[in-house]
Amino acid sequence: MATFTTRLLAAAALALAMLAPAASAAEPSVIYVVRHGEKTGNDGDPDLTAKGRIRAANIATMLKHTGIRRIYTSKTARTRQTAAPAAALLGLPVSEYDARQPEEMVEQLRLAGGNALVVGHSNTVGKLVSLLGGQPGSAIGDDEYDRLYQLVRGHDGSVTTILLSSPPAH
Repeated sequence: MATFTTRLLAAAALALAMLAPAASAAEPSVIYVVRHGEKTGNDGDPDLTAKGRIRAANIATMLKHTGIRRIYTSKTARTRQTAAPAAALLGLPVSEYDARQPEEMVEQLRLAGGNALVVGHSNTVGKLVSLLGGQPGSAIGDDEYDRLYQLVRGHDGSVTTILLSSPPAH
């Protein structure tokens, strides 16, 4: 009797172990795409302003419980500074991508799966959203910093675009 019970438990454990990866793969992934916070100027590689740093901290707080497992930024100081509070809060490294070749980063995202945050620029966020299957809407203005896209990939591969606002920096 003990042998039958042991075999039954082992078979059940094996079945659950085999189903676990499938269950996690079937979960929808959510990608958050945001433009960097307010910057100090337009020359060179500007840093964030005090207002931009507050916005970055607000975004981190907003995304704290979203299950983000990866963070990507372009190679500029302002995108890295925008992602830094979220990376620190979540204990995650930041991976850089080439903003001129967003297709490569999007492919990395798709292969890795799971939830992620991507920080870009006014002239790259729309393309990133499109490449990820979302609807970017109108172009982002040079003085617009509050769009936060939530792209939810469904079980069937469809993408739902939700346009949120990042909290204002007061």
